[in-house]
Amino acid sequence: MELQRNNLHGLTATFLLLLFQLSSASITGGHTGPFMTSDVNEVAGKSFDYIVVGGGTSGCPLVATLSKSYSVLLVERGGSPYGNHLIENGSSMGFYNVPTNEPAYLVEPFVSEEGVPNVRGRVLGGTTAINGGFYGRAGVDFIEKAGWDGELVKDAYEWVESKVVFRPYKLIPWQSAVKEAFVEAGVTPFNGYSLDHVKGTKIGGRIFDENGKRHSAADLLMSGDCKRITVLLNATVQNVIIEHAGDGQRPRAHGVRFIKSHSTNRDDVYEVYLNQPKRTGSWGDVILSAGALGSPQILMLSGIGPHEHLKHFNIPPLIHTTQVGNGIQDNPGLAVVMNMSQALHKQSAGGPQVEGVAHGFRIIIGSVTAPISVNVTFKGIVAKVANPLSRGVLRLNSTDPKQNPLVKFNYFVEESDLDECVEVARLIERVARTKSIEMYLGRKQSRIVTRGGSIKEKLKEFCKKNMISYNHYHGGCLVGSVVDEDYKVFGVEGLRVIDGSTLLDSPGTNPMATLMMLGRYQGIKMLKERHGHRKRESSVIKLEEISIGVTDLEDDEL
Repeated sequence: MELQRNNLHGLTATFLLLLFQLSSASITGGHTGPFMTSDVNEVAGKSFDYIVVGGGTSGCPLVATLSKSYSVLLVERGGSPYGNHLIENGSSMGFYNVPTNEPAYLVEPFVSEEGVPNVRGRVLGGTTAINGGFYGRAGVDFIEKAGWDGELVKDAYEWVESKVVFRPYKLIPWQSAVKEAFVEAGVTPFNGYSLDHVKGTKIGGRIFDENGKRHSAADLLMSGDCKRITVLLNATVQNVIIEHAGDGQRPRAHGVRFIKSHSTNRDDVYEVYLNQPKRTGSWGDVILSAGALGSPQILMLSGIGPHEHLKHFNIPPLIHTTQVGNGIQDNPGLAVVMNMSQALHKQSAGGPQVEGVAHGFRIIIGSVTAPISVNVTFKGIVAKVANPLSRGVLRLNSTDPKQNPLVKFNYFVEESDLDECVEVARLIERVARTKSIEMYLGRKQSRIVTRGGSIKEKLKEFCKKNMISYNHYHGGCLVGSVVDEDYKVFGVEGLRVIDGSTLLDSPGTNPMATLMMLGRYQGIKMLKERHGHRKRESSVIKLEEISIGVTDLEDDEL
């Protein structure tokens, strides 16, 4: 029986991409959460200590952390995930139907310049509300290379894990077969249950609890001071309000402009502002957490980017930096859908529980289960190149913030990436032909390509024609190029970027765990930084008061 190969414009484009990337209210489910509203009039014109743009994987933990001491506005272009059984119920995972361009839809599709389909989350919680839910930390080398504080990273991971991460209470039959097949194919050792990024096969954490309920990054908002959090839903940020201070000082972010996500009238623009500090200094920040597509797009719409490109769209250039949008990267992957019996197709869908790290940490391999219909699911083996060298570029497509930017990932521009993809194909084939899979399917699968001639060249062509995206794209606002080590945008005061656009590589088996950790990690650093500033400011004020008091005394009183 022939393996059913992936087709970029067929079944995989519809479902596999979803799985892997995949009204005033308070959080539902019997809990009193932060204030949420889609009514722009309840927020417009107000001021907050911090404004976070994007309620996704990093944005939600960041907001929760900052709210412990300050008021925070979270602006999210999508709606609430709560009360939506397609999001909350693990057995319904993947039933998001075909992604559409409808502004209220959970998943927003986009196609790279190479023609590769991708998706973005368009809901509070970001892609953690629509993905497969597998949780694994970054490797030690990744953390050291990023220059992060190891102890603070550990604390931030544990904070996330204590709230939204669960150990699978049992493996579903398909995942058990996958585990055995990986080990049989040489993805060793078997590490049991582990959250660490380790060589071999492991059972990882999940954001689905024992009842199959999803706990997205949005749930982390409950861990903040809900009285200090305001969540504005269905609002798309148009640009950051940046003002020149004069006297040779750098320009400063003062707030954001936004429009209604569902409105066709772009002239209805609203503004919110940062609280102005009393006396001196100690401003808050506008923080972009809009993802690898959203954050560089907003920077350019705000006048920060390549000047010639901005002028093409009649955007007044504020800060010339050619690096905004550069260095964006995606991990090329392959998927082989298994030709299973009807009975196996009827097993319920569910997120991955087992992942493998092979080929010297250069290949990540997993499995997929996604619905074809209410009664039928398909299952397959998927793998990606973990650390590709090819990098691309993101540029504006329009001045409309609701329109996706243009993205070219430059897949396989570096020949070594294509060589790695060949190894990905070979590993998938070994797994698909193991006795573990054969026993599960009742027959042996065919090879990916027919033998004869140059097998490597055939596999290269297979990679080029059948490559998919894991939707683990990252970069575009890289640390050292667009932001400094504190994630502050070069050349502007009060503006930061904290999300996957700052990452040079995709961490661990997938970036979800590390991006949630990053929101918590940077939030703690920002609180410490501002607390230190306030202490210094308080000392200066006291010294000034003492100085004034002494000056006012008469000589005979000294």
